[in-house]
Amino acid sequence: MNRKYLPVTFAASAALAAALLLSGCSSSGSMDSTDSNSTTPAPSSAASQGEFNDADVAFASGMVMHHQQAIEMVDMFLEKEGVDEQVADLAERIKAAQQPEIDTMNQWLTAWAQPTDSMGDHNMDDMGDMDGMMSGEDMMALENATAEEANTLFLEQMVTHHLGAIDMATEELDSGQNAEALGLATKIITDQRAEIDEMSDLLAAL
Repeated sequence: MNRKYLPVTFAASAALAAALLLSGCSSSGSMDSTDSNSTTPAPSSAASQGEFNDADVAFASGMVMHHQQAIEMVDMFLEKEGVDEQVADLAERIKAAQQPEIDTMNQWLTAWAQPTDSMGDHNMDDMGDMDGMMSGEDMMALENATAEEANTLFLEQMVTHHLGAIDMATEELDSGQNAEALGLATKIITDQRAEIDEMSDLLAAL
């Protein structure tokens, strides 16, 4: 068949196909190389958490360890017989609030393809005085305290611990990006300020 007798519609379709093929290739390579350099994030479990940055990761990682130590302090205190019932009640509420937050933050870290940290991976003495964290010596003092001594010591240590958590959460509000992490930071500030007020009242009453 002579090309001049090709239908117009066929010629137009061929031209369109050629144009699409050319547009799919970049000057630097094939269509496959263009796709591999795409800035569109691949679908993952992190999508449900939205955007995040290094500050969000640091907040979640640090707060997991911070909460883990708080729970360790609670367990150490509650193992003692004869501790003040009001202090024990507060300790149990602290643990009940912070364990679900640990679980949530570890879920975020997993979704963000970040390591899930734990207290066991670090030397406690290296973290003492950092964001209110207790040193190994501080923890030993609580463990060795009598029930009566522990009432005061636990509250004093936990006030310091909470103040550190508030500082960490405030830093997240200043620098973080992830909406859920920012929401948790706000909750931690509100909850732990209220618990500090309660602990101050308990200390005054002992």
